[in-house]
Amino acid sequence: MSAAARGAAAKGNRAAGLAVRTVGFPRMHKEAGERRVFLPEFVGAVARSGVDVLLEDGYGEELSLPARNYRERDPGQIRFVDRQAVLQAQLVVVLRAPERDEFELLNQGTCLLSMLHFPTRSWRVAELVRRGVSAVAMDQITNDDGVRLVENLAAVAWNGAETAFDLLERTLPGLRRPDGEPLSVLVLGSGAIGRRAVDAAVKFGNLDRRMLLMAERHPGVTCTSLGRAVTSNEPAMHRLLSQCDILVDATQRTDASQPVVVNSWLAWLPSHAVIADLSVDPYLPDDDPPVVRAVEGIPRGNLDHFVFEPNDPAWSNSIPPGIPTENRRHVVSCYSWPGIYPEKCMRHYGRQLLPIVKTLVTVGHDSLSPEGDLVQRATYRGTLRAYLDGSTPRERMSRTASTGTGGDE
Repeated sequence: MSAAARGAAAKGNRAAGLAVRTVGFPRMHKEAGERRVFLPEFVGAVARSGVDVLLEDGYGEELSLPARNYRERDPGQIRFVDRQAVLQAQLVVVLRAPERDEFELLNQGTCLLSMLHFPTRSWRVAELVRRGVSAVAMDQITNDDGVRLVENLAAVAWNGAETAFDLLERTLPGLRRPDGEPLSVLVLGSGAIGRRAVDAAVKFGNLDRRMLLMAERHPGVTCTSLGRAVTSNEPAMHRLLSQCDILVDATQRTDASQPVVVNSWLAWLPSHAVIADLSVDPYLPDDDPPVVRAVEGIPRGNLDHFVFEPNDPAWSNSIPPGIPTENRRHVVSCYSWPGIYPEKCMRHYGRQLLPIVKTLVTVGHDSLSPEGDLVQRATYRGTLRAYLDGSTPRERMSRTASTGTGGDE
């Protein structure tokens, strides 16, 4: 048997019994600052499961990774093709969802694994259903205790806190208050991101900065986590905000139609104060009910633009009409906080996603079962069919309209 025949036979043996034969990895044609791609070690591990891996032409250039870095992982299984061919693979894996007009490139029956945010993207749900796409939302893959298995919450909290303290150093020289007291950080919310935000805040958002400031005998940081009983108490919020240096939004709201901090309250913050937006919920005024930001009237950032001065044009041109913006402070906001450090981020996501991708390859989307093994059960919970079978759209929206993840669209 020739070498070519032996290679073909080996390839056929590896693919035998698999539910998926082709896995596509498209590039994310988003803002220029979006540089994340899955790394060669992850792509190679997927290829070794026996599938053909299709990478979009130029994949890896965002992180200066040449094509050979991918091909050498499994030369017989990894190919570079055009975007349309990638999106027509049986399983398409991309961190942030394709744009609306690209959904038409997906074949009926294709499985799309991406951050899809079903509860706050009703148009996306409708389009997936119309196209017959078997989608799995990374952001809704959870274990039996409801804990997300594909997340980078530590990066959300630490990257956001680091950026907030970087900006505070510009508005408050030396990070020292005029009264000599410790810096005051208020965290709205005490969930998974809120707890991590407290840890990052008391360490100045950066361990190197913490060591430097402690050597200079800095008075440190006090951090207070605020729940609903406090945030609904206007006199208490007045006292707290008037002494606040960094206000962190780490909320996960059951009712995203109402702000937690109304715009008029921002006038109580000192002029040097920074608002760190970690929840990064969208403005969706046309939804029923509408979705508004937890801190009313602040702009929403991305990887190209995540630091906002009070005079930034975004306050006027990116916020829907009718949302008050009169009171402004310095803001850091990025709906892809983990993407600030792209390679570290994608190594993290790769470790979490590999068993999920392998399960989809071997078992297939349609055979996922809530009675299967741990990975099957978790992946099933992320499927569009599980979401649609769960409850009425209005009930789902009222429970989960606020993603509260600082995650990736």
